[in-house]
Amino acid sequence: MSRIGKMPIKLADQAKVDVTDNMISVSGPKGTLSQAMVEEVTITIADGVLSVQRKDDSKRARAMHGLYRMLVNNMVEGVTKGFTRKLEITGVGYRAELKGDLLALTLGYSHMIFFKAPGDIKIEVPDPVTVLVSGIDKALVGQIAAKIRSFRKPEPYRGKGIKYEGEVVRRKEGKAAGK
Repeated sequence: MSRIGKMPIKLADQAKVDVTDNMISVSGPKGTLSQAMVEEVTITIADGVLSVQRKDDSKRARAMHGLYRMLVNNMVEGVTKGFTRKLEITGVGYRAELKGDLLALTLGYSHMIFFKAPGDIKIEVPDPVTVLVSGIDKALVGQIAAKIRSFRKPEPYRGKGIKYEGEVVRRKEGKAAGK
């Protein structure tokens, strides 16, 4: 039995789950998310607890068991609490600012980089070296944060670039002086 797949999901009071033939829809105070289901797993709801079971012990069913449990758990958590990724900008002259709904990044290139996030993702810049990406879909929040990070990944010699909060950039030593 999958260790992750067999764990029950406690539904918050605000979350409403609707399971149809091959779709699961979760709605809450922050919005609504839906996901197509595979036929190898089934979802049951009893007493405010949602559980995911697999129909048989085939290799695909075992693989989908834990996956769909985590997808549904992320949907429930997203519509009730939401997800946030924090990006830190390091480097002299590197900064971020919001211009309307565009994120404007100055990252040492000859031009500014402008980035527009999808409608359901919110980008905040509390200070010029911090960017917060938030939304209800965990995968989309992570994808947008990764896209912003890809504009200037942290480099190992000086540590300049955009990194996730808590990310450790392994530093390298520069060229050794001549002997």
